[in-house]
Parts: sequence; structure tokens; C-alpha cells
Amino acid sequence: MSNITFTMIKPDAFANGHTGAILDKIIKAGFRIVALKLTSLSGEKAGEFYAIHKERPFYGELVEFMSSAPLVAAILEKDNAVEDFRKLIGATDPAKADAGTIRQLFAENVGRNAIHGSDSNENALIEGSFFFSNLEKY
Repeated sequence: MSNITFTMIKPDAFANGHTGAILDKIIKAGFRIVALKLTSLSGEKAGEFYAIHKERPFYGELVEFMSSAPLVAAILEKDNAVEDFRKLIGATDPAKADAGTIRQLFAENVGRNAIHGSDSNENALIEGSFFFSNLEKY
């Protein structure tokens, strides 16, 4: 169990003006923001971040989408952070996400699903360090 997780409010949710509402839900769910930035990914950096999916058929589309517009990256802190955050964001497919979850409320479809959440404690540390230096973590 870890007390840190990583998230990105994806380009679709940022472009649709949902950043504030999503951050509000995260904070009200008891997470503390320890790092936060508005940024963007080049195609190369998006490919690097999603390298684990390189052999999957959706990889190219994912890289293109994630490098298409700004996003908001954050490291969050809470007991049992990864598991609790995965519950808060809901299923990848918003049509299958539980009522009141971030994806059910703000996602357009499986490909434009509003938010990323780390799937393990190990990946939370790797992903957070991809976006933030130690000087940017509070």
C-alpha cells in the first residue's frame, strides 16, 4: 500500500473546461495535491510515457491524442492512494463506470476518458517522476 498516486487530467477534459470540477472531486475525496502543473506532451514524450502500450493497436491514436493539447499532471497523497483513486475515477469505459465517478461524469468515450490514474504503487512513482522533479513535489 502506498500513499502516493499520479494522475493526468487529459486533453479532452481540459479542453472541455472540466479541470476545476475534477480537481474539486479529487480534493473532496480526501486527496492532497503534492504536485500540480499545466503542461503538454510532444509526440515523442507521449510515446515514451505510454511505451508499455507500444504493441497495442490503440498506441498510435493514444500518443496522438495525448500530445494534441494541454493536460494537467498531478501527484496526489492519501492512505491507499492508488486503489482509492482508481475507484474515484471509475472504469476506463465511461459507459461502464459507476455513477458519480470522474469518468462517468466527464469522459466522452473509452479513448477520451478524461483522466489517467496510476494502476500500481510502482507505476505511481515512475509516472510522477516522469512529470515532476523532487523540487516540484511538496
